Amino acid sequence: MNSLIPGGVNSPVRDGKSVGAPPMMVERALGPLLVDVNGKEYIDFCLSWGASIHGHAHPQIVSAVQKRAALGMTFGASCPPEERLARAVVDRVPSIEKVRFVSTGTEATMSAVRLARGFTGRDLLIKFDGNYHGHSDTFLVNAGSALLGEPSTPGVTAGAVRDTISLKYNDTEGIKTFFKENGSRIAAVIVELVAGNMGVVPAKRPFLQQLRDLTQDAGALLIFDEVITGFRLSEGGAQKLYKITPDLTTLGKIVGGGMPAAAFGGRADIMDHLAPVGKVFQAGTLSGNPVAMEAGYQALSMLNSSLYEELEAKTKIITDELSIPGCIQQKGSMFTLFFGVEKVESKEDLVNLDTERYGALYRYLLSKGIFFPPSPYETVFVSAAHTQEHLEKTRDAIVDFICHL
Repeated sequence: MNSLIPGGVNSPVRDGKSVGAPPMMVERALGPLLVDVNGKEYIDFCLSWGASIHGHAHPQIVSAVQKRAALGMTFGASCPPEERLARAVVDRVPSIEKVRFVSTGTEATMSAVRLARGFTGRDLLIKFDGNYHGHSDTFLVNAGSALLGEPSTPGVTAGAVRDTISLKYNDTEGIKTFFKENGSRIAAVIVELVAGNMGVVPAKRPFLQQLRDLTQDAGALLIFDEVITGFRLSEGGAQKLYKITPDLTTLGKIVGGGMPAAAFGGRADIMDHLAPVGKVFQAGTLSGNPVAMEAGYQALSMLNSSLYEELEAKTKIITDELSIPGCIQQKGSMFTLFFGVEKVESKEDLVNLDTERYGALYRYLLSKGIFFPPSPYETVFVSAAHTQEHLEKTRDAIVDFICHL
């Protein structure tokens, strides 16, 4: 693979270097299980980085996708599944009055920022240290995920990030001061309500409420990045739990039902600034393709409040019984084991994170047939397909690892 694909992977965090292991090479997956190319089976807690909330290859999704694919994979024209999925999104997320589909979370976030700048006529974007919004040049300043701990990346020019300011996450005083000095220049603030690429780090409600108040007062837009949390924590996303309404929301992962799809949406008056109605250009050849739209529609159709209660209860089978030399942070069906630190509220709290111990845990679990995300800065996800046996086996394996430290 290395001779054909840089690093042998098509996304850097898959390479396994941060956990001292080779990349996972998967042949197939079903329900909560992965099977590698050697035929070994693993309980999967990565779940395509959170996308597979119903587990892999759910029969309802697979059947619908097969039927839709037989009618044509992509048209480069509008199709009925787009409207069905759009209605499903708008019905579930009250802050979204209109939505546009794209193919990746990166496309969704970069398009939302472009729209915010076009709508406000301003240039300055505020993001937060450790929040990851995809690999668009605009966002690669103190980002999370594979870039956590690095200020940027080669190939991103000073001009590309000149109008992006990264501030401390969960710092109410810092953002208040910045708005006081620069409010009239700010086009938008983009934030993860639950950061997922520096581990699970929930935003504090007063922090989010202050963002809502400051942006409204300054005439700026508030963008909630729910690429990870959208439909993961509730049908209305994390914003429903926090009871705070943004101007724009970005979605990914679950909205595609396992296919490459993402979305951004919000107030109708803002969304109508997009071409062809407005002047803000955004386009994509495969955006809204019928197969991805069908998969997303089927995934959303199976969501309900009892599912989220079930997912949280399943997650607590693991987290409630664990004690580690560090802390465990959980939100719904998302959690992270942070070794060597007592609490994580911002990127700065990760300075003493014991990444080597997480790497040892990853390799130990892998030997027991359990697949965790191959990075100490990522999120563990639980699906509807995990059984009590899978969860108890995983919990007991982690306990065994801790006991032998």
